[in-house]
Amino acid sequence: MKTFKELATERCSVRKFDARAIEKEKLDYILDCGRLAPSAVNYQPWKMYLITPDSPAEARESVQKCYDREWFRSAPYYLICTIVHSESWHRKYDDKDHGDIDIAILTEHLCLAAAEQGVGTCWVCNFDAELCHELFKLPENEEAAVLIPMGYAADDFSPAEKKRKSMDEILVKL
Repeated sequence: MKTFKELATERCSVRKFDARAIEKEKLDYILDCGRLAPSAVNYQPWKMYLITPDSPAEARESVQKCYDREWFRSAPYYLICTIVHSESWHRKYDDKDHGDIDIAILTEHLCLAAAEQGVGTCWVCNFDAELCHELFKLPENEEAAVLIPMGYAADDFSPAEKKRKSMDEILVKL
């Protein structure tokens, strides 16, 4: 079994998928790991909308309109992760909505669980959120925050080099 550090080191953004189906057990595992993600005050202010190869063509076409990139169209699965703002915790001192933080935790749990199972993912935040809201007829209190294409990496996919700042650049000892 891989250590968490090995998993975090190996996980990368996959931008080229093959058409293979994700086994039901693996998909269920990934989704359940997302369900288990912590959130502020444990409110879990999110929804996950799953698009699979068996979903209606209209759903696949709609998500692909929200982020019109060739590589994105190669994914056999998509998750639309939304923040349910009416359910998110707001800090009492300044009313900061923690939904953005909570959805990031959910997304990373999903992506790391997928990596553990050999399934590729990519965080996509640069998409047309208004169009997504409209096309999927999301409730008014939900914000489409992240799209996650999922599937097995294509044989000829090669991950980009990971560039990380050194510990000295990010850690401030007080």
